[in-house]
Amino acid sequence: MSVNKEVKRVTTNTLLKMKAAGEKISMLTAYDFSFAKIIDGAGIDVILVGDSASNVMAGHETTLPITLDQMIYHAQSVIRGVDRCLVVVDLPFGSYQSNSDIALASAIRIMKETGAHSVKMEGGQEVIDSIKKIVSAGIPVMGHLGLIPQSIYKFGTYAVRAKEEVEAEKLRKDASLLQEVGCFAIVLEKIPADLAKEVSASLMIPTIGIGAGGDCDGQVLVMHDMLGINTEFKPRFLRQYLNIHEQATKAVQHYISDVKSGDFPNDNEQY
Repeated sequence: MSVNKEVKRVTTNTLLKMKAAGEKISMLTAYDFSFAKIIDGAGIDVILVGDSASNVMAGHETTLPITLDQMIYHAQSVIRGVDRCLVVVDLPFGSYQSNSDIALASAIRIMKETGAHSVKMEGGQEVIDSIKKIVSAGIPVMGHLGLIPQSIYKFGTYAVRAKEEVEAEKLRKDASLLQEVGCFAIVLEKIPADLAKEVSASLMIPTIGIGAGGDCDGQVLVMHDMLGINTEFKPRFLRQYLNIHEQATKAVQHYISDVKSGDFPNDNEQY
């Protein structure tokens, strides 16, 4: 049965209204048609086509290797499975940092070739010219502050960011700046909960936390972590809602056993 086409789509304006009303925003990553269809159908507000695809889909150690073409492929797949939620696509490493013209060209490619609704960029003051140019072209931008995985080699660690006052003050200023230049929301990753609460309260636009406490205006997790497809990644902020790794392993072993024993296919499973 097809999804009711009268269902109200989530937009950037919806998220602003949700913050104003005190309604929390739910966001998960997705990278393919099948899971996007499940997650959207379940009623999620936002799907992030994350550059975490580099890790969970391609097996890379960091998010750096994934290309713009690969992000476009994942976003195209996700969009085909979505009827309701807002879809945000990460601009991958190297597609926006060097200059604002390249950044705009990258964002335009994502919007034109995927049908997605917005892009996400990591960083504050350092990428402000690129954000301005993209927003001026009519493309919605979600910001991302705190732990910014594309800069992992600069930081050298995935530890909590902005614990020291100097970095915390920069984050406050960057958040205000991102709002000022037109970002519609900001992801706050792995920062102290008190700082995230303060920043969230200071902004008109919503914050989406990951490892940033319960006072952000919404929360995001990587689908593979939350569903227990991954078993290696178990940070404090992750709540695992399923153990697909264990269930899938058992199912595959059961299938192997049935094939080896001749039980599959049985008389009812053949023509």
